[in-house]
Amino acid sequence: MSRFSQPQDPIFAQLNASISFDRRLAPYDVAQSRAHARMLERAGVLDEEELASLLGGLDSVQEELESGSFPFLPDDEDIHMAVERRLTEIVGAVGGKLHTARSRNDQVATDVALFTRDHAARTVADLRALQAAVLELAERHIDWPMPGYTHLQRAQPIYLAHHVLAYFWMFERDARRFEHVLEATALLPLGAGALAGVNFATDRRFVAEQLGFEGVMPNSVDAVSNRDFVLDYLAAATTCATHLSRLGAEIVLWSSEEFGFCEVSDAWASGSSIMPQKKNPDAAELLRAKAPRVAAHFAALAGVMHGLPLTYNKDMQEDKEHLFDAVDTLALCLAAARGMLTGISFRQERLAAAASDELIAATDVADLLVRRGVPFRQSHGVVAGLVREAVQSGRKLSELTREELERHSDALDGEFYEVLSQRSWLESKVSEGGTALARVREQLAYAHDKLAVAAAPARFNGDQSA
Repeated sequence: MSRFSQPQDPIFAQLNASISFDRRLAPYDVAQSRAHARMLERAGVLDEEELASLLGGLDSVQEELESGSFPFLPDDEDIHMAVERRLTEIVGAVGGKLHTARSRNDQVATDVALFTRDHAARTVADLRALQAAVLELAERHIDWPMPGYTHLQRAQPIYLAHHVLAYFWMFERDARRFEHVLEATALLPLGAGALAGVNFATDRRFVAEQLGFEGVMPNSVDAVSNRDFVLDYLAAATTCATHLSRLGAEIVLWSSEEFGFCEVSDAWASGSSIMPQKKNPDAAELLRAKAPRVAAHFAALAGVMHGLPLTYNKDMQEDKEHLFDAVDTLALCLAAARGMLTGISFRQERLAAAASDELIAATDVADLLVRRGVPFRQSHGVVAGLVREAVQSGRKLSELTREELERHSDALDGEFYEVLSQRSWLESKVSEGGTALARVREQLAYAHDKLAVAAAPARFNGDQSA
């Protein structure tokens, strides 16, 4: 019997169904169904024989799902109904008892929490692997000078290792954000029912223990309406993808003939259909392009949840496709970034030539004047005048005469030319976190320590499609 007197319009049925994408939750749905069945037996809803039958049936369902032989039907609205329908076909009427004391509202919240927790842990592991690749790259180029940039203009000289390590710390922050997602999925929604709880003395903490949750959500209304953890994952993914886009953008620039700083390996490049000489850093370009895709998923789900009244609304079905695509996109980008960095080669001579531009030592000359008692704003003006005179006369700073120096400031003497010695530009940045070689070595050691103590978080190994 049904409450409705008319069948669903086929267009509405298509709009309403989620089985085409939420079947990805199947391993998690089976896992939580096992835990729920065991809890029902402890609560006296099932006897031992019924529990054994349900668990055996769920094993068969899992085998069919993993082998690809699971018989999905056109009438399967979602993965929860598909699993329950198939279970009942296998074990008979007792399959209908499995839905006692739960609703699809708390069921889907639990499945999505399990999925999100699992993939947040996987993302942390992927980030740690990428960080290791960054460290290895930095160590191979620890003392290679290059120009650092602001506004894409040469600014101050740094070591290539120092520049590369900036990405290590970006990815470290990303890992922390995904670890927060693990915390956000620590409490079990199941047992909240449709929104108000259930009419049985269920043991939610037993189910939580079975599924690896730390506890249970204390409010049933919040349990079924909460998707903060999905937003948390998407927000972390957005920032992480943005960091990868910056890495990709730099590799694209540095690979150009205009820069000529590096070359990606053939395994991470492609050619042109018409220009045979071309070697395009397409992997790096796609790292740039994937970031707004991930960010759009975050914005879209934030829009879905914005102003949504409590508790569950069908709008929330839109969480999955945004989450699934972001998970897959980010995993692919992290793997690509790691592979690309492992095979990239840098051109030391080209980097060194760009770093030898004396104009990028202007700040060091200003600091020389400061050490001699000239206020920084005044020294800044003095050096700006020196730069202007050198540029207008087509000379390097070191080609200015002693008389020209004295005309700009009587605090300048022969040490001016010593400051323009390239290695001194780099080694003068001795502040903690600076580019002086000793500080870079400290940073490398610190980074190694960070990776060494980063424990790989436990995760539910359920999703077979990732």
